[in-house]
Amino acid sequence: MSAKPTLLLIDVQRAFDDPGWGLRNNTDAESRVAELLAAWREAGAPVIHVRHRSVEADGLFRDEGFEFKPEAMPAEGEPVLEKTVNNGFVGTDLERRLRTADAHTVVVAGLTTDHCCSTTARMASDLGFEVWFLADATATHAREVPGGQQFDPETVHESALASLSDEFAEIVDTAAALSRLQEVHARA
Repeated sequence: MSAKPTLLLIDVQRAFDDPGWGLRNNTDAESRVAELLAAWREAGAPVIHVRHRSVEADGLFRDEGFEFKPEAMPAEGEPVLEKTVNNGFVGTDLERRLRTADAHTVVVAGLTTDHCCSTTARMASDLGFEVWFLADATATHAREVPGGQQFDPETVHESALASLSDEFAEIVDTAAALSRLQEVHARA
């Protein structure tokens, strides 16, 4: 039985270093991911890595872009799931793994706030899991609507957090998640 929350690290991959993504918010997200990962490992709490693989031969999430960033390298024995869509549950055994471990809470961190992290968090909530979404351990890029309206990356990030808040996830920061993990670990 796993009373400890499961850390889901979503798409912390080198593809997001490509300058073609444009402006990005929260350049400290990977540092927060590393902090979370170290704490989860120290507490013996479950960690699952999810990464994207481009289906297109020339996609960014192939070859070097497919590799994990140094801050999120899986340790031996930590599950690594591969997906080809935004949702970490689709085409993977993520739900089965969580159910088998009797997980109740998932903690979402990674890239990007408004795409794969949000989509995975929404599905986790719809499946009945409690979701903590890490505002300072996620990040995104500027976006443009067809027709030319542009949104800076911080606006996109905050908008995604607002649409998740209280309906699909509890928005927390790394410090709060670490504090909660310590409380659970102390009771275990």
